[in-house]
Amino acid sequence: MKALNTAWLVATLGAFPAEAVAPDYATHGDPTLAALIAEALERNPQLREASANYAAAREVVPQVTALPDPTLAVTGYARSPQTRVGPQTSGVALTQRVPWFGKRADQGEAATKQAAISGEILKRLRADVVRQVKISYYDLAYLDRAVRITTQEEQLLHLYESLARAQYAQGIGLQQAVVKRQAEITRVLSRGQDFLRQRVEVEAALNALRDRPVHLRLPEVGLGDRPAVRIDYERLYALGRTTAPEAKTARLRREHDEIGVRLARKRYWPDMVVGAGWGIVGRRRDEPGRSQPPPDNGKDTFNVSLGITIPLYRSKLDAGVREANARLAGANEAYRSTLNQIDLAVRSAGARLTTIDKQIALFKNALLPQAEQALRSTEEAYSTGTTGVLDLLDSEEILLDVQLGLARLETDYMSALADMERAIGTAFPPMTPRREP
Repeated sequence: MKALNTAWLVATLGAFPAEAVAPDYATHGDPTLAALIAEALERNPQLREASANYAAAREVVPQVTALPDPTLAVTGYARSPQTRVGPQTSGVALTQRVPWFGKRADQGEAATKQAAISGEILKRLRADVVRQVKISYYDLAYLDRAVRITTQEEQLLHLYESLARAQYAQGIGLQQAVVKRQAEITRVLSRGQDFLRQRVEVEAALNALRDRPVHLRLPEVGLGDRPAVRIDYERLYALGRTTAPEAKTARLRREHDEIGVRLARKRYWPDMVVGAGWGIVGRRRDEPGRSQPPPDNGKDTFNVSLGITIPLYRSKLDAGVREANARLAGANEAYRSTLNQIDLAVRSAGARLTTIDKQIALFKNALLPQAEQALRSTEEAYSTGTTGVLDLLDSEEILLDVQLGLARLETDYMSALADMERAIGTAFPPMTPRREP
């Protein structure tokens, strides 16, 4: 079934570029799940938007590190001023503002940090999409298994009904037994239809994650071997604090705001303004100038200038420093809060994995064998007439609930693995397939 599913996906969805598959998630050897995740990472609109935002953020760096645009000024005179060498008719000046030493470098570093934050946001969204695909995939596996279980129960109940009809026809059974079996068949059919409805909803959500039509039908899927894990909380805490995109984002924001404090303090220093000018001078046309032209008659003038801005309004600059320090203080608290949330997510996922693992063992080693034995005993007692139809139906319902409960637990275990992977920000530590007793 797995090979068939993968072939169907490749034929229906097309090949995926190699770069779409990231090494920061585990598929536990399931090629169908790997194909679905790869396609979601390639096509998901939210990820494409975040990727475009990341590309845009990187382009900010060369903008903030460049010099401001120079200023070109042209001067004309309604009445030209007379100089010794002639009337000045017009002038051209070019000025360039040069920020104080280190300002542009800090602005570039701040923009680089902001671009890195956009990159971590993209990674966080990728991790969210991977988790959502996994949860939906595991829910599909559960619902497909639940449909199979209810179908088997329906077939068993039809067998019970045929036996009851035969007994009633022979005069050794009651019509009430037939009616009760029919009612139980209807109940199981309704339960199966509810599972099919849930499958449509989960299937639509999974298709939306992959930017596919929501009505696209996915083939039946199933869970593979359940991976066994050892929960080492201290190692997982450290891993999450290091690799989780939320932790990296919080660190980068803190570093970005530290640069913001430096920039705010450097605004107390003036910027320099350098310039050059060209004055266009005409020849003297007055009588003294024509009769005795001065040396350099009509020679243009050139000049250079050097100036500084004056950081005059200190209250504004002081407020900027206070603002930057407040932002840094907030970033520090946000970083601490983020680490706490990561630890909480790791602890929660670890507790779920441990608890569900014990519940699965209880179901497989005790509840399921007991329910199967109870149903066999009740069937034998019913065939000899020592027990009634209600006891038989109760035993059948208990077995159905145990089977569905076990399927749900095994799905919840895989979902808890996905939650742990999301919490630590990387593929879960090496696992080996569990050998079932």
